[in-house]
Amino acid sequence: MKTMFLALALIATGVQAAEESDNNPCDAVENDVQTLECSAYSRTTAEQLLKENYQGLNERLQSAYGKNKAQLADISEKLKVAQQQWLKTRDADCAVEAFPATSGSKAFTIEQNDCVARMSDERSEFLESISQE
Repeated sequence: MKTMFLALALIATGVQAAEESDNNPCDAVENDVQTLECSAYSRTTAEQLLKENYQGLNERLQSAYGKNKAQLADISEKLKVAQQQWLKTRDADCAVEAFPATSGSKAFTIEQNDCVARMSDERSEFLESISQE
């Protein structure tokens, strides 16, 4: 019985991965244009996940502290300020990381996109870990 459930889970995961890979410009990257497209896709995907996890945390906080409006307002404001500061730091750090390349060049844009994607993924995981029940 366990084997059957495992097989079904693997099949479902494979189908989902196949569907996602159809729209993923990061498959079979062979040149600079494709690398740039992949980096933009990775950045957009990571920033969308970051936004979703930020909203998810706000929803969890609403659920946890909704009965205490003052406490909810306090933690919500702290989260908002922390997120705004983190975004500024991420963008500044990624500008430094991409610095050796000329601003506006493909290399600079790729490096910056990759940095933003990586740091956004890390932040998403952090936000997702907060206030889990």
